[in-house]
Amino acid sequence: MSHLGRTTEPDKRTLRRELLAVRSRLTADDVQEAADALAECALRLPELAEARTVAAYVSVGAEPGTLALLDALHARGTRVLLPVLLADNDLDWGAYAGRGSLARVQHGGKMALFEPSGERLGPDAVTRADVVLLPGLAVDARGMRLGRGGGSYDRVLARLERTGAQPSLVVLLYDAEVVARVPEEAHDRPVHAVVTPSGARRFGSGR
Repeated sequence: MSHLGRTTEPDKRTLRRELLAVRSRLTADDVQEAADALAECALRLPELAEARTVAAYVSVGAEPGTLALLDALHARGTRVLLPVLLADNDLDWGAYAGRGSLARVQHGGKMALFEPSGERLGPDAVTRADVVLLPGLAVDARGMRLGRGGGSYDRVLARLERTGAQPSLVVLLYDAEVVARVPEEAHDRPVHAVVTPSGARRFGSGR
């Protein structure tokens, strides 16, 4: 795979397939063990300790688990916003009020998602977050993140840039998903930190 200059979407698709294949071999115990360690490491991150509002998401399938982290943040008194997938793949937001506030929503032929069942706060609610936790499949040594390709978080990042919001951007991954380099396109923006089950790493000047 070439990483010279601008890469193409097929490069990203190839890497996504490889990474998803590795995740598919994880057992439920693997996922749960990693989720507990991920929450412990994330909660030590100063950005999360100081945040009043955190935009996060509910993990599904073999994604690095987030529920333990969401519960811990909520118990701390941190306001946690969770996404609601809209028909055009943009994201609305709602507040997390514990696991009982989640509803399982099937979006067409896509994977079912767990979304907040309460009041919708609008797509711009994310601009008031101090930290945005991002899903992904990999991040490289420059902080460039590889997403799943749906485009929802590209819209979120564009909205943050457009409004001048500057939250800390943190991607949650497995240890092996921190790689030397991921394919990059002109619209891609680096994250500030990655948290994995074994610890956290900052990129660039950090926060």
